[in-house]
Amino acid sequence: MQLKELLKYVQVKETVGNTDIQISGLCTDSQKVQSGDLFFCFAGAKHDSHGDISQIIQNGAVAVVCEKKLDCPLTQIIVDDGRAQIARAAQAFYGFADKKLKIVAVTGTNGKTTITHMLASICSTNGHSAGVIGTLGISYGEKFIAPELTTPDPVYLHSVLADMVAAGVKYVFMEVSAHALYYDKIYGLNFEVGIFTNCTQDHLDFFGNMKNYADCKKLLFKNGRCKKCVINSDDALGVEILSTVKNAVTYGLQNPADVFAVDVRESLDGTTFVLNLQDELYEIKLCLTAIHNVYNAMAAAACAKILGIKISGIAKGLFELKKVSGRLERVARYNGADIFVDFAHTPDGLEKSLQSLKKLCKGKLYCLFGCGGNRDKSKRPIMGKVVATYADFCIITSDNPRYEDPYDIISEIENGVKATGKKYVTVSEREIATEYAIRLLETGDILLVAGKGGEQYQEIMGIKHSYDDNTVIKNIIGG
Repeated sequence: MQLKELLKYVQVKETVGNTDIQISGLCTDSQKVQSGDLFFCFAGAKHDSHGDISQIIQNGAVAVVCEKKLDCPLTQIIVDDGRAQIARAAQAFYGFADKKLKIVAVTGTNGKTTITHMLASICSTNGHSAGVIGTLGISYGEKFIAPELTTPDPVYLHSVLADMVAAGVKYVFMEVSAHALYYDKIYGLNFEVGIFTNCTQDHLDFFGNMKNYADCKKLLFKNGRCKKCVINSDDALGVEILSTVKNAVTYGLQNPADVFAVDVRESLDGTTFVLNLQDELYEIKLCLTAIHNVYNAMAAAACAKILGIKISGIAKGLFELKKVSGRLERVARYNGADIFVDFAHTPDGLEKSLQSLKKLCKGKLYCLFGCGGNRDKSKRPIMGKVVATYADFCIITSDNPRYEDPYDIISEIENGVKATGKKYVTVSEREIATEYAIRLLETGDILLVAGKGGEQYQEIMGIKHSYDDNTVIKNIIGG
């Protein structure tokens, strides 16, 4: 693509050099520049790529988009907001693929992954080709791309959307994180439906306080980005969002809502309920347990109806989803007990999972968990108290310690557990802790292994070591 053609879609402050040159690709990582690339320089939270210009030139870039004039021989396109212009350029470079797809965005602290997979199941069951972008990776057709970020950066995101169009995908269900909204990774995208799940404590290491975090969640529903909205009316921020948007469908169990459920019956094998979908009634059977999955199913059903899918087809699609990796997933039975793996890494998420399992547990409820390093420290004692409140016994271990000492993290969690007087142990090595917990199990017990879910690694001192809770558990029990 000619640079001068691409610049028609970019808000340019000043141009230095020749724009009548061919661009073969877009790049934002100085270590991944290829010959013929247009490179985007901008100041990030930890690094300013304007300082990488010598490497960018050496690796073959033919032009740069930058926020300040550089001393270099390359053509320079100077802009005020590099991040926004990345999105605009990527959208144009990949042929406005987003305009050829019906894209649904899901934001909220918890539930995003499950809802996107529920919607993909509903679509595929009803003969529609769908793609998913989120925490568990990117999947469409026969393709699967391992996860890196919940919401990809714009260049990669638009390249994926273009490939989805080429593969015949019709619907795209994508998770939109608070960080993605803060950095405006979705700049220029318009959504068929925007879904809000909930807002509870998370990422305060980045946002500082709940107000800043909530304000970022609200950004999805501003400036007419979403044609229709699906909002949890039982959440305080959801109620606030409802006062600012039009064309919203609400769902909930506690407050009046357009979509709600009655006669909810939970078991370890799944959940059944009668769905009232804007006055259409239908019995729903889920292979997923817990009341929060009823909320997820209501959100998915509300969205699917907006997309034109009949309630019978919605029910079939929800039933066909047998599991979502690491989302309160029953992964094994051992010695008459059930073992679940869950991504729950926030106080609210952990509490909801433990509440649901407590109701179904006929013996003792055990919980093994830790907290991630270099993240919100304030939630560590809170999560310790939550686990001690609901579990009969807890095993505190390491999660992704990153650059922190695992013992320091465990000590902060302990402060919350000690306040309850409940019994617990600390075992820093997660695999050893898991084996210890499993050997405690007897008939009727339940073990919840929480925090990592479907992650395939454990991050220690900047290195991601291969680690999967599910695999570790099966190796221990010989399954």
